[in-house]
Amino acid sequence: MSPVASDATTTLQPPGRTAARWLILAVICLAQLTVILDNTVLNVAIPSLTGELGASTADVQWMINAYSLVQSGLLLTAGNSADRYGRKKMLAVGLVLFGVASLGAGLAQSPGQLIAARAGMGVGGALLVTTTLAVVMQIFDDDERPKAIGIWSSVNSLGFAAGPLIGGTLLDHFWWGSLFLVNLPVAVMALAAVIALVPESSSRGGECPDLLGALLSMIGMVGVVFAIISGPVTGWLSGRVLVSAAIGLAGLAAFALWELHVPYPMLDMHFFRNRRFIGAVAGGILVAFGMGGSMFLLTQHLQLVLGYGPLDAGLRMAPLAVTVILLNFTGLSARLLPRLGTPGMIVSGMSLLAAGLAAISLLGGDGYGGMLTGLIVMGVGVAFAMPAMANAIMSAIPPAKAGVGAGVNGTLMEFGQGLGVAVLGAVLNSRFVALLPLAAAGAGSLPAALARTRTDAERTAVHDAFAAGIGTSQLVGAAAVFLGGLVAALLLRRAERAGQDPEVPATPAGAEPAAAPAE
Repeated sequence: MSPVASDATTTLQPPGRTAARWLILAVICLAQLTVILDNTVLNVAIPSLTGELGASTADVQWMINAYSLVQSGLLLTAGNSADRYGRKKMLAVGLVLFGVASLGAGLAQSPGQLIAARAGMGVGGALLVTTTLAVVMQIFDDDERPKAIGIWSSVNSLGFAAGPLIGGTLLDHFWWGSLFLVNLPVAVMALAAVIALVPESSSRGGECPDLLGALLSMIGMVGVVFAIISGPVTGWLSGRVLVSAAIGLAGLAAFALWELHVPYPMLDMHFFRNRRFIGAVAGGILVAFGMGGSMFLLTQHLQLVLGYGPLDAGLRMAPLAVTVILLNFTGLSARLLPRLGTPGMIVSGMSLLAAGLAAISLLGGDGYGGMLTGLIVMGVGVAFAMPAMANAIMSAIPPAKAGVGAGVNGTLMEFGQGLGVAVLGAVLNSRFVALLPLAAAGAGSLPAALARTRTDAERTAVHDAFAAGIGTSQLVGAAAVFLGGLVAALLLRRAERAGQDPEVPATPAGAEPAAAPAE
């Protein structure tokens, strides 16, 4: 970094090992867990919301989607705000917004009120997702950072697995509002700990806020994510999907062009000249692709093929999350990283993730035993690949832009998971429709196909067609993840051998330069 940059970012110099760093990590992981849980917990409350609030199908879809749409659209902006105004400050603001919006959601008296509250929770969630990872980068040094990021990333797996379980348990004992009110004590406790323990850091360099870049990034991400969410409901060639996808892609293209020419970009597009960054980005999308798509398929496999209820299905998916948590909390993944290197960890992890998907496809059709093996193998793969990927992305971005780096990581997760659901869902539907018996020909879903059958043999044939569609889509997902792992590892290996730093554009006078990333 130049002297100018050092002056502008004095609070970002390595602070040594903060005494309360592991306690801080526990607090921000708890806050992160509430954000992830609220992505999944609402699904189990759909019958209650329909009955008690009088919510229509469209209302329920917006209750679920308002949160993810707002959060995904604001991730880059939230990360940039954390870098500019202070990561501790924005983390506290995020907790306050998330807590207040959760209170509003728990006390909502109409579908419209709940949708608005969920959107407010998305704003707080975007700040929490970006600032928590940025704070991890701030308080841990190079030796401890891989383990800390591993623990942080394992919270994502825990949230996906625990969401339906926690939601089902609360609904068994309380009313649907408890799903949101349970966030309040967590937010209050985390806010107190953040104020008392987390050191402040920011990267002010005198630059002007990139307001147009923020607007374009929001338009782009909301358009793309809305298209991905709408595809399975209205059809991938429907007008809603095509129009929203076109708006989203146009917004992202305009964002990239604007960021290349603005003096103070929110996201420096020159990072994409760095093979290390590109490799990490490619791998991150494919890991999220595999996780999002596999969760989508596994839920249907357990409920519609093997016949488990929602709570039982959630319990049977838990071994994946437990494996990830055990490997990351014990530090095994972090200890292997120096031995295998980032490319080795990524290719090993993504190969295991692909092998787990393939095992479920080939062994899980007749019972849970074969699926259990695949879930454990997938868990090992995720524990290896995901922390290494997040560490590679954050290491390829200057410390002064840690919030933006966390925003990039969060955006990749959102996009990859949505893409996994979209692509593997399309493969499932295509294969299912092709294998339907004549009596159910033309049906677009399993319930519609079963409604057209008249005999047990026809119903069996429909179930077999659906199971075959799931198996095929799992194999397609396995192949994509495996090939993506090879590409990501190759790019990262070449970057390490070349010792490449990204080309950094000239910095205007008085501004903070984009520092070369740490390799």
